[in-house]
Amino acid sequence: MISGIINVYKEKGYTSHDVVAKLRGILRQKKIGHTGTLDPDAEGVLPVCLGKATKVCDLLTEKDKEYEAVLLLGTATDTQDITGTILNEKTVDCSEKEIHKIIMDFVGSYDQIPPMYSALKVNGKKLCDLAREGITVERRPRRIQIYEIKIIETALPRVRIKVHCSKGTYIRTLCHDIGEKAGCGGCMEALVRTRVSEFRLQEARRLSDIEAQVDAVRQQKKDSELTKADLKDLVRDTDSVFLEYPCVCVREEFSKLLYNGNPLKKEWIRNWQNFYETKVLRVYDSSQRFVGIYQWKESGMDIRPIKIFME
Repeated sequence: MISGIINVYKEKGYTSHDVVAKLRGILRQKKIGHTGTLDPDAEGVLPVCLGKATKVCDLLTEKDKEYEAVLLLGTATDTQDITGTILNEKTVDCSEKEIHKIIMDFVGSYDQIPPMYSALKVNGKKLCDLAREGITVERRPRRIQIYEIKIIETALPRVRIKVHCSKGTYIRTLCHDIGEKAGCGGCMEALVRTRVSEFRLQEARRLSDIEAQVDAVRQQKKDSELTKADLKDLVRDTDSVFLEYPCVCVREEFSKLLYNGNPLKKEWIRNWQNFYETKVLRVYDSSQRFVGIYQWKESGMDIRPIKIFME
């Protein structure tokens, strides 16, 4: 089984689940998971986790993201994007300068109401399933953070924007909210996710490219089982997600305790420094193999596993 992360370029027409299903066929392994849905008409970065790295999925979902979107003003739809049923059309009376100010007013934190057409669940049912049944339910606002908005191009009624935001942000809803504040309505016409944490658009690989590379390797190996080493330029190491955390290496004589998932005393670590304030650490064994991420616990004066990734 291959473990690691592939930076997939999700193309239009695919759901995130479609990408996972396709990769399961290409790689011939079941343990694969994506790191946060992209709408079928959206495209861009979709990190996909393989094998033991599937434990990273929820952690990557928590990371910040960047998008490029086209905001279409004057058109409001039930899905908050151009694929939905048009609810209202109005003339855009605001000037370009006024629109720019309205857009920039959304930088910072604000309470965003998730759209009905989303995968969020209420009482065990997806909002999008309820919406398709004609049912609208109350949704609690969620505090999200817009770190930065750059206006790339303006040709009213369209504005192309680049958004750096926190987890849980719906760009469709941001476009809708901007339109509401402008008094003319608005929806999202196009969306490309350009970054998820350190995974960037320019390094993302299309499914067709991945399939061609895997097929070529299989032909060379005469269809024998693939390893991560065979796809080293395609599959990133699991620990690459945690490079912002300091790394420590456990002394060889304490390897058994490490592999059994025990809390680790600082005296057992070869390169221990003053990591008390750091809290989270990457932990490796004496052979420099990544084991997992650990957290300093003041109560036990040791570090304890948050997640273990070792095969």
